[in-house]
Amino acid sequence: MGDERNMNELVGQILASAAREGLWRSGEHILVAVSGGPDSIALLHILHTLAEQEGLLLTAAHIHHGLREASDEEAVTVRQYCAALAVPCAYGQLDVRAHQERTGQGTQVAARELRYDFLHATAAQLGASRIALGHHADDQAETVLMRVLRGTGTTGLSGMRMRRRDRGVELIRPLLEIPKAELAAYCREHRLPCVEDESNAERYYVRNALRLDIMPRLETYNPELREALCRLAELAGQEDDWIESQTEHYYERLVKREQRGFSMAREDLLGLHIALQRRLIKLILYYLSPEQEIVSFARIEAIREASADPSRSTWHTDVGAGLRFVREYDRLYWLDQSIHNASQGMPYQYEIIRREGRVVVLETEPPTIFELATEPATSGEGTPTSRYEAVFDAQTLRFPLMIRNRRPGDRMAVLGLEGTKKVQDMFVDAKIPPSQRETMPIVCDADGRLLWIPGLRRAAHALVGPESGERVRIRVRFA
Repeated sequence: MGDERNMNELVGQILASAAREGLWRSGEHILVAVSGGPDSIALLHILHTLAEQEGLLLTAAHIHHGLREASDEEAVTVRQYCAALAVPCAYGQLDVRAHQERTGQGTQVAARELRYDFLHATAAQLGASRIALGHHADDQAETVLMRVLRGTGTTGLSGMRMRRRDRGVELIRPLLEIPKAELAAYCREHRLPCVEDESNAERYYVRNALRLDIMPRLETYNPELREALCRLAELAGQEDDWIESQTEHYYERLVKREQRGFSMAREDLLGLHIALQRRLIKLILYYLSPEQEIVSFARIEAIREASADPSRSTWHTDVGAGLRFVREYDRLYWLDQSIHNASQGMPYQYEIIRREGRVVVLETEPPTIFELATEPATSGEGTPTSRYEAVFDAQTLRFPLMIRNRRPGDRMAVLGLEGTKKVQDMFVDAKIPPSQRETMPIVCDADGRLLWIPGLRRAAHALVGPESGERVRIRVRFA
């Protein structure tokens, strides 16, 4: 009677976890991964027991990895048990060895990759919105300890999540808070058919060695080590969720979407706590390449340190997966190099024939709008109102004017200076980011004389004086 009560408590605990974590909703189709071991067999039995009450449609999925002779027996056991429950069973046979030869991966990594590919493909084919996995509390403890040994951050300490979205499907782990011993007792109580995987005793695999040798040794110092590791995962997961929400908040406030990626002000990044700086860099890289495993502590720290270093003004590094980080003075950029900016480095030129009108330069980001207007000599002051406005003596201008980007060797007779100065040097002195120098517009006259670089400098030619007649006023704004 005590065992029956305990089993009912176990199912009640799973129901409580499902309600708390939102593991499923009534009417959903769940694909249940069933290996044939006691964990996955117990999972299938529990979900089948709850299916009518919870309004769930179940399909089992069994995968033959082609690595062990016992796999044939497991496949028969799972199929027969599914038939006894009247639960459909999707079956997949994988060639792990061939995948290893193609990718150079280890056996467990290759098997896991193919296994998840099959589960996702089957879920998509069936229209299942959830994939249920049989990981339990002992698996969680081993995962956390293994990540500690390999080196991890807060996210890694959170271990496996009870619910996680992956490739458009929810991965759920209803047994994650249940110890393996309780699941084994559940299987015995209900006389469920289980097949033990003999490879679980092979110490060749790191996880097996950790479970068989390292964990028992550590438990001599702390008999409740597994519970402690699971509690650590829970606490780390909750704190990780909080800092992730804070990171999303600052991403929305501080990060700007660019044509080829993202950018933000250097001072905005450095104004955050170091923990948030790292998380924000990681989040931006994830948004640029969600399918690629490119994020490492070393990469994130290199970007953070380069952003903070006061001795650096411009700096760049390839992050991986075709991504690049660029610091240009006080602006930081994360760019996808596969997105080609057709205007970058390409010459452009617009001709202005009339003294009035409007020209839009599309090559800049954002597009630059030039507005020309003719004014009589009697219409007030002939001085500009900002760095983005210039006034010229119409009689000494040689039309047509040209708006173009810079050319090699460009020089300007700058107002207030003797002689001429290279445009390149002017850009450097003004700390114009290198990525903007190739598209920045320059106004020239028909003789090729440089007249004005909006926002930067104006030439001494065609100045308005007491003897000037009509004036041409050019204003610049941005689309």
